[in-house]
Amino acid sequence: MLSCVADYRIAARKRLPRLAFDYLDGGAEDGDALRRNTDAYRQWLFKPRVMTDVSQCSIATRFFEREAAAPLIVGPTGLNGLFWPCADELLAQAASRAGLPFVLSTASTSLLEDVRAAAPGADLWMQLYVQQDRGIAENLMRRASVAGFSTLVLTVDVPVHGKRDHDTRNGFALPLRVSRRLLADCLRHPHWCWQMARYGAPQLKNIAQSVGERADLSRHAAMLSRQMDLTLGWTDLEWVRRHWSGKLIVKGVQGHEDALLAAAHGADGIVLSNHGGRQLGSTLSPLELLPSIADEVGHRLSIYVDGGIRRGSDALKAVALGARGVLLGRAPLYGLASRGGAGVTDVLALMMNEMQITLRLLGCNALAQLGPRCVERAPLHHGSED
Repeated sequence: MLSCVADYRIAARKRLPRLAFDYLDGGAEDGDALRRNTDAYRQWLFKPRVMTDVSQCSIATRFFEREAAAPLIVGPTGLNGLFWPCADELLAQAASRAGLPFVLSTASTSLLEDVRAAAPGADLWMQLYVQQDRGIAENLMRRASVAGFSTLVLTVDVPVHGKRDHDTRNGFALPLRVSRRLLADCLRHPHWCWQMARYGAPQLKNIAQSVGERADLSRHAAMLSRQMDLTLGWTDLEWVRRHWSGKLIVKGVQGHEDALLAAAHGADGIVLSNHGGRQLGSTLSPLELLPSIADEVGHRLSIYVDGGIRRGSDALKAVALGARGVLLGRAPLYGLASRGGAGVTDVLALMMNEMQITLRLLGCNALAQLGPRCVERAPLHHGSED
């Protein structure tokens, strides 16, 4: 096991060709929102208590009616087969072993039914994009319900895809187009290249299944990038409820007005998210929004955050500021891309161990003891006027 998530990032970078690593790691435009997400956690400092009994310490929590081993959720990420074969199954299995939920993306490279079969006891959630043909979303909801997925995560911050300069520079497109530059890069990463040759290029299998066609990566990738439903509005939560009887979370909320609208229209929860900094190049981080939004609507719905979480201590800062839990995006993918399922297991274990250590050092023995009193904004440092 490596020592921290940052070490797994380095290992992933070594194993993946530039095109694949930049797709995993990059943000929109100049990467300002991506950096702001991680920097936001450094702006909050802990205020530990001492001489308290922390011999018994638990980071366990509940998400709706189900127990979870920690306030962590393995969040939805698309095209994971670009990093490792059977990636979504491996992510679900690792999450299940750790006692955590796993959210499967609409843009998964494994069928949701196969993910359920690979992790039969897991608490599986389904992330949903709504395209112009709403029959695709209706079919996905129906299949997820039959497969026993407990929660729907409706993602609403991608009416169009953000501008990602790194993908343009790398010539990233679906399906992958072989170029001299890509070929040279792949030859420098033989293990990844061998896996792609053996298992084939990843396909958006869930979309293909719901469309009723064979897995055609170029066609279904175009659906995701150009055929989103631009008319989707808050009243459409009623339409979602007609097709989904489980819990409903709205992901991609980035302001007070939309948090209030989510509560008013009956969402069970929201995810404060700027899509990992992959959509707008310049936005507030979810953590910056969390304290005031938690004060306003935290009593009406469950609040989650994602983006920039690289340590177990980051997750505890979010909980102290009012989050029910955090969604992990890149962190488990660094583990996946470097060591497959074992890497995901290691990353989750690392983060949960860091949470246990941090909680004890704060003088707390349960998450319920966390609150705003446990953190404080870092003071501003002013430079010398000399």
